[in-house]
Order: sequence, then structure tokens, then C-alpha cells
Amino acid sequence: QVQLVDSGGGLVQAGGSLRLSCAASGRTLGIYAMGWFRQAPGKERDFVAAISQSGRSTHYSTSVEDRFTISRDNARNTVYLQMDSLNPEDTAVYYCAAGTRYTNTAPDQYRYWGQGTQVTVSS
Repeated sequence: QVQLVDSGGGLVQAGGSLRLSCAASGRTLGIYAMGWFRQAPGKERDFVAAISQSGRSTHYSTSVEDRFTISRDNARNTVYLQMDSLNPEDTAVYYCAAGTRYTNTAPDQYRYWGQGTQVTVSS
């Protein structure tokens, strides 16, 4: 079992940047593919990005693929989401999740979840 803690959210103006972190404890993060999801009020939890166990392969939703970058540092048991050119539509609670395949995009394909971190983008 692995415990995940999300951090790094906050309030930012449109066009700004934030970097989210997901720190793991309990088991080594390197055995899991990692994903980021987001959920806006009244909406479903949507896939944002994922990264393979080694970090060599990534996968993005079309809405963020030119603006967000997922990365990982297995030695530090941490996954990151660098978010650039943010716009108000990116406002949501962001969650990291651990699973088996980085190509998975459905929330129920990920087993472990962080508690979420709020990202708010003002216009």
C-alpha cells in the first residue's frame, strides 16, 4: 500500500504557472504508473496526465498537452505536474493517483489517491 499527499495548489492569475507535487510513503513509488486528475465543482473527475514507472513515457489529455508537464523523481518518491499558461477553465481540485499502466485514463483504473489540492485561476 502507498499513501499519497498532494500539494502545491493555490490561486494564480490567468497565464501564470503552478507546480503540483505528489509525495508518496509506504511503498516505493517506482513500481506504480502515476496519474493526475482534476475535478471541478459539479463535474466528473477527469484525466489530466500520466507517466510510466520509469518516467520515459507520458500521456496527456488534449486540453493540457501543450501546457502541462508531468515528471517524476523516483529517488525522492515524488511526482510533479508543472502547469503553465493556466486559464480559468483549469480551476479544479487536482488529485494524483497510483496505478499500473500510464495509458489508463479512467479514475477507477487507479488504486491509490492523494487528498487533492485546490487550483484556482482568476481571469
